[in-house]
Amino acid sequence: MSSDDSHARSEHPATATVSVHALSCGHFSLPEYQFVHPVSQEARRTVPSLAFYIQHLHPDTSKQTRIVFDLGLRKDVKRYAQPIQRHIKTRQPMTTNPDVIQSLASGGLQPEDIDYVIYSHVHWDHIGEPRDFPTSTFVVGHGAHSLLNGTSSSLRGGHSFFESDLLPEGRAIELSDPLVQTLEKHNSSTAAGDINFEGSWRAHGALPQTLDLFNDGSLLVVNAPGHLPGHINLLARTSDNRQIYMAGDACHDRRLLTGEKTIGEWNDAQGHVCCIHSDRKQAEETIERIRKLEKEGVEIILAHDIEWESDPANRTRFFGAGIG
Repeated sequence: MSSDDSHARSEHPATATVSVHALSCGHFSLPEYQFVHPVSQEARRTVPSLAFYIQHLHPDTSKQTRIVFDLGLRKDVKRYAQPIQRHIKTRQPMTTNPDVIQSLASGGLQPEDIDYVIYSHVHWDHIGEPRDFPTSTFVVGHGAHSLLNGTSSSLRGGHSFFESDLLPEGRAIELSDPLVQTLEKHNSSTAAGDINFEGSWRAHGALPQTLDLFNDGSLLVVNAPGHLPGHINLLARTSDNRQIYMAGDACHDRRLLTGEKTIGEWNDAQGHVCCIHSDRKQAEETIERIRKLEKEGVEIILAHDIEWESDPANRTRFFGAGIG
C-alpha cells in the first residue's frame, strides 16, 4: 500500500494502479466453533472489522476517484435493528472506537470526500452507518437487494437480519449478475480511467468472474460466492508492484487458507445445522481460488484478519498512519 495517494498515477493504462489503505472500524469477539473446525466450543477470539480506502487517479485528467470498501461496525450499536442488537450480545467484548469516520479523519478525509462506498456484502458488521455518507453512491453485489427486501428468507442465524432501508434512495447501484453474459458495448464505450459499474464480467486468471472498474486493470470487482448472495471482493494493483486481494468474508480465519481447519457448522436451538456461509460448497470453492492467488504472490487480507492487523509491519498501512 502506498503512503502517498499520488502514487496512483500512471502514464499508461497497462500499468495503471490504485493506492490502498486499511481502515480500522472496530473490534468484536467471535465464538470460533461457528467459523472453523475442529476447535474448542469455548474458544473465542477478538477480531477487527477492517475496511479499505482506495484511490484511483485518472492517467490523463488526474481526476481522483475515492472509494471505501465496507464501513465496518456501526458506531452507535443502538442504531442497529433489535434482532441485530440481540445478536451483538453474543459478540462481546466489542468496541466501535475508532469507526470508519474517525479512521478517515486520521488521514484528513471527511465522508463527503468519498465518491463510492462498495459493500462486500450486507451483514451487520460491514455496513456501518450509511447516513454518515450523505453524498456517496453505494454499490452492492447482485442479490443484495433481494436480501434487503426480505425476499431471500432461507438464511438462518441471528446475524442474518437485513435492513430494508439500508441503501440511500437514488444513490445505490446493484451490480449485474456475474453469471449472465453482459453486452460488450458497456466496456467499449468507457475510456480507460473512467469508472464503470456496468461493464462485462470476465475471467481473470483463476477468477472466473471479475469486473474491471476503471477499464485499466487497476481495480477488479471479484464475484466471490458462498458467504452471502451478492458477496464480492476487490483485487487491486498498487504502484509498489503489489497485488492486494480484499477478501471480505470469503474466509474468516487464515487457518482455512492453510488447510489447518475446515469451515465450522453448529446446531441451532431447533436442531437445524447452521453455517456462517449461505452455500458451503461455493464458499469452499471461493476459498480455494483465494488460496491459489496467495500461492501466486497476491496478498490476501480478510475483513476480520487479526493476524494481518497484528503484524507490526502493517501499522503504517493504515490510512493516516504517520500523519501529524
